[in-house]
Amino acid sequence: MSADSRRAVVRMMLRPRWIAALVAALAVAAGFALLGQWQIERAVEQAVVIERPTEQVLPFDGIAEPDSPTRQAVTAQRVEVTGTYVPGDTVIVEGRLNDGVLGYWAVAHLEVAEAPAGGLPIALGWAADEPTVRAAIDEFEAGLDGSTRVSVVGRFLPTEAPVPPDTDDDPFAMNTVAVAQLINLWADYDDRPVYFGYVTASDPVAGLDAISSPPPEQTTELNWLNVFYAVEWVVFAGFAIYLWYRLVRDAVERERDEAEAAADATSAPASAAGAPGDD
Repeated sequence: MSADSRRAVVRMMLRPRWIAALVAALAVAAGFALLGQWQIERAVEQAVVIERPTEQVLPFDGIAEPDSPTRQAVTAQRVEVTGTYVPGDTVIVEGRLNDGVLGYWAVAHLEVAEAPAGGLPIALGWAADEPTVRAAIDEFEAGLDGSTRVSVVGRFLPTEAPVPPDTDDDPFAMNTVAVAQLINLWADYDDRPVYFGYVTASDPVAGLDAISSPPPEQTTELNWLNVFYAVEWVVFAGFAIYLWYRLVRDAVERERDEAEAAADATSAPASAAGAPGDD
């Protein structure tokens, strides 16, 4: 754009009509900008992680209900639960990682007392090899009388899905802490309440290592759809200003075209009058 054209555009911008149009365009752009800010706030608000006191030991009563799914709000909560261990119901769960090492869990059956009654699996500890975990289970079972109440502190986790063993493996082997599978192994456990979750005990029984059960990671994820909408509103705001500028330039070009047309119309009669006539 030449210097004359730029000056013509500036003069056009300073006319009251176009100043008023600029105010209107700025108002529209401000509205779009506010909508963009609202979308960003929505995206950030939905990404905020609500801190849960997972490391504070809470009474098990009220954390979960028998025969009901485990709520997300209490998943990985440290709890203290009281009840009695049922002799003969302790099983081995294979393929459990503990700080990256593959091994075995011993999982016992606790009948909850100081909360709604129900069966609750308790992961007693971990061992790297099967003979060690079997020896620990034998020692643990030898000390049970079925009536002594105990309190267990640990992390409450939702039940896992049953996984069938490979074709060549023991068909009765357990690879997950699946309540649906455990109740079929617990003796005489028919139509009684059961919790659809389990607790990893903080203090292992004799002969086993403590199960590594770290607190849940607090992750956030932006709502990218809201971010995309926010970018759209910013683009619309910029377009409102650009549209005003484009209309100003069109008005300048229209006036120039009209002036040139008027000049051509004025010069045409003069040229015709000065032309020589026929003799």
